[in-house]
Amino acid sequence: MSSMEILAPSGSPEALTAALRAGADAVYVGGKKFSARNNAANFDDAELKNAVKLCHIHNAKLYLAVNTIIADEEVSEFRSFIKKAAEYGVDGFIVQDIGAADIIRTAVPDAVLHGSTQLSVHTAAGVHFLKEMGFVRAVPARELSAGALEKICREDIETEVFVHGALCMSVSGQCYMSAVIGSRSANRGCCGQACRLPFSADGNKNHAALSLKDLSLMENTDKLREIGVNSLKIEGRMKRPEYIAAAVSQLKNALDGTAPDMKMLRGIFSRSGFTDGYFTGNRRDMFGVREKEDVIAAKDIFPAIHELCRNERKVYTVDFHGIVKENQPVKIIASLENISVEAVGDIPDIAQKSPTTEDSLAKQLSKLGDTVFSLGKITSDIDDGLFVPAGRLNELRRLAVEQLSDAVISRNTPVYTITDNSPALPQNIPVHTDENIPVRTFCRTAEQAAAAAELSEYVVIPESIINQQLTETVPMEKIIVSPPRFIVDEDKIISRLAELKNLGFRHLLCHTLDSAAIGGQLGFVLHGSFTMNLFNSYSAEYLRRIGFEDCIVSPEMTLAQLENLRTELPLGALVYGRLPLMLTRNCPIKNEIGCKNCSGALIDRTSRQLPVACSADYVEILNSDILCMTDRMNKLKSAAFAAVILHDENREQTISAISGKKPDSAVTRGLYYRGVLENI
Repeated sequence: MSSMEILAPSGSPEALTAALRAGADAVYVGGKKFSARNNAANFDDAELKNAVKLCHIHNAKLYLAVNTIIADEEVSEFRSFIKKAAEYGVDGFIVQDIGAADIIRTAVPDAVLHGSTQLSVHTAAGVHFLKEMGFVRAVPARELSAGALEKICREDIETEVFVHGALCMSVSGQCYMSAVIGSRSANRGCCGQACRLPFSADGNKNHAALSLKDLSLMENTDKLREIGVNSLKIEGRMKRPEYIAAAVSQLKNALDGTAPDMKMLRGIFSRSGFTDGYFTGNRRDMFGVREKEDVIAAKDIFPAIHELCRNERKVYTVDFHGIVKENQPVKIIASLENISVEAVGDIPDIAQKSPTTEDSLAKQLSKLGDTVFSLGKITSDIDDGLFVPAGRLNELRRLAVEQLSDAVISRNTPVYTITDNSPALPQNIPVHTDENIPVRTFCRTAEQAAAAAELSEYVVIPESIINQQLTETVPMEKIIVSPPRFIVDEDKIISRLAELKNLGFRHLLCHTLDSAAIGGQLGFVLHGSFTMNLFNSYSAEYLRRIGFEDCIVSPEMTLAQLENLRTELPLGALVYGRLPLMLTRNCPIKNEIGCKNCSGALIDRTSRQLPVACSADYVEILNSDILCMTDRMNKLKSAAFAAVILHDENREQTISAISGKKPDSAVTRGLYYRGVLENI
């Protein structure tokens, strides 16, 4: 790609028109299902078909966001939708679910796959892995520095980077807060934005401790170009058309060397202004909320912004050649670039008064109005004494423009191979009859690991606390090494994991494709964590094929969905612990009251306390209630093993949790029974 693509969001046909007229090179849209923004208007089938044509007449691309995790019972509908979208000629599919990617690849073998930011990929190794899996583009996590992005851009795959719009507090794909609190799953497209509600480290009921400012890298486009980013992505499929037009136009200005109007952009929508903290590394002032002054400013700005997209944008220059010859049908040839069409009319009349000339011909052919075409050269071959009425010339012009439009759309629309194939699944659903399901315990401390070792099949331990002393209390063969959930220094982690592998450690926990890629290269046995968001049989089988030994299913699955999975991959289920609701690079407690005054928890508007677990480069915000299914293990018939997650439990509490005793504090059954809501 020779220049950086401006990629605009379009949550409705009106927003799509605004994006294209403002000058977007590409847009991304969602259908009525399978999109991470189900609350946007989105596009039904007819609207999607028209949207593809509209993009292609504008010489722009349309990428279809099918970036949710899908359930087995949805696969037939999903496959039909993909095949229909391929028939329409969408230019790419943005995907989170690796099972969904496999379904797309099988139904449409030459489909273009983009790895969604919901995949949480954030390292060069992870991006390289995506390429090996058949993806042509990666959308890395938004929490990356310029240096980390530069390393990713050296991989032989397109990179798409968010440059403007709302920032989630959590790393995308790693947030379960909305699902756990209100059954509205971000991974299923129904995020309820619980993070924008009041949370506080010291009980301030008006403080929004989990609300970040909006992102803007508009003033960093030179650096983005320098490090090799291919596509600049604007967030906002739920935003108004005027917002889209303003963001696209200012991004165009930035790329053309004109300073973007940040005051105008802040006025049209922001949360206490903008931040570039992840990109620049300056993360001191990243929190913000929507303020009253911002809302008032937007009302004054919207009318002026509307002018940016009121008229059609001229994309092509068309040349006309008119042929008016005696006893021959009139011909109008329209051409641009390597396309030429011909409109044929009636035989011209003998002129009674003023004959048709090149000037009179040009007068009618130049009336291109609100189309994407502007007038280039007009030439003619006209015999003397002939006359063609203006109405007929207008009709021929309209016909030529219509044919030219069809030819442009056809040229810009990809043609795919579409099959009835789907990935193979095992015929039988595995059922584990052994009542004593083995337990794997996620530990945060050496004390927990020592206590858990005797009662656990495996003990999952952070690489940062593994040392000689620990291996004296926990057998090495029982240890699954856990790398950081978010890898900031990739080279350092690769070196550390290589060291542990050389010492004899064999097993690695894979939080995302990043750790899977690194672990696979180093020769570890790969175990998938629940953060892989395994939600269907196809994902399970794909993980098995690429070398996973087993995987814990998504915590958003119901018991019924778990029981119906058809896979030969051994599956685990969470049965105890405080589920990490968010994984974030910013500490909300540090931002509000400072590390010296750390309270260790956030308080929500209902006075519930959410523990905050600190790591070197990120924090995890945990659920206030402890998930407990240890007294209902007989319900987990399809699980090959159970997973226990510990937080601050001491030795006795660790033993109690693994032994199946219910804790004294409040418990929850998670989403095993109530599941998540659909299509809100």
